[in-house]
Amino acid sequence: MKARYSVVVPMYNEEEVIQHTYERLKKVMDECGDSYELVFVNDGSRDRTAEIMRGISSRDEHVKLIDFSRNFGHQVAITAGMDYAEGHAVVVIDADLQDPPEVILQMIAKWKEGYEVVYAKRLKRHGETLFKKVTAKLFYRLLSSMTSVEIPTDTGDFRLIDRKVCDVLRGLKEKNRYVRGLVSWVGFRQTMVEYVREERFAGETKYPLKKMVRFALDGITSFSHKPLKIASYVGFFLAFSSFLYLFFILFQKLFTTWAVPGWTSIVGVNLLFNGIVLMLLGVIGEYIGRIYDESKDRPLYIVRETRGYEDGEYPDIREGKRYEK
Repeated sequence: MKARYSVVVPMYNEEEVIQHTYERLKKVMDECGDSYELVFVNDGSRDRTAEIMRGISSRDEHVKLIDFSRNFGHQVAITAGMDYAEGHAVVVIDADLQDPPEVILQMIAKWKEGYEVVYAKRLKRHGETLFKKVTAKLFYRLLSSMTSVEIPTDTGDFRLIDRKVCDVLRGLKEKNRYVRGLVSWVGFRQTMVEYVREERFAGETKYPLKKMVRFALDGITSFSHKPLKIASYVGFFLAFSSFLYLFFILFQKLFTTWAVPGWTSIVGVNLLFNGIVLMLLGVIGEYIGRIYDESKDRPLYIVRETRGYEDGEYPDIREGKRYEK
């Protein structure tokens, strides 16, 4: 019998917390009173995360393990979990226990009311630096203002989606994935539950500043062309400003003694072209890079090993199907 609920847990170097995560998830899902599966996706961890989960899956038939051949990224790990999930409702939750598993019961209650997407909105964020809180808040507001898709603010990937929503998401082929944006884009009946995000149970964050910036770029470029328009506006503004300043230095050259020999032509040309071209190339390059990734059409991820599934059974990630070797 297929599980009624699937809980997808992406993992990367979580050996310090994964046992506690499993125990809390099992306790919560046992309380729901329906069949369930816990789908743990090991995103190329370099510690004992996969080894610990192999041991747990051998003892608990509810636990399934998907082990990547290398690190493919958090959003891809979530996607793989959705590919393998069999439940009528699929919950995505990180392994660090910042998102309390107990909130899942509230999500299930909303789902039973008829909602097809239930996302968790953070009221407070404990254990995070002021810089992280401020930049996260600014990012969500910026993304909301730049996209035509209404992406809820102050939310992460912690959410429940209905089977039909999961099936639609499995058909989307983007390589640079922003899952929470895709969930908003597909629509369906959506609602929220509120919660307080806790401090990380153990270990270190897997999203340092560099990854956060990249994640923000994926979110913006996946759902908005406005950066290209803004680049054009900035280009016109710089060109207009450069012309004004060029007239000013020509005035200095012709009617005053302030001008420095050679300054006029050098400053005029540099201001007119360099700033405009470099900025436009940078913005366009972000979009071209994503076109390049899509054109290669490589698999989104590679699975090295699975536990808890029938031998030889795994999903075709291009079509969202399962087949036998």
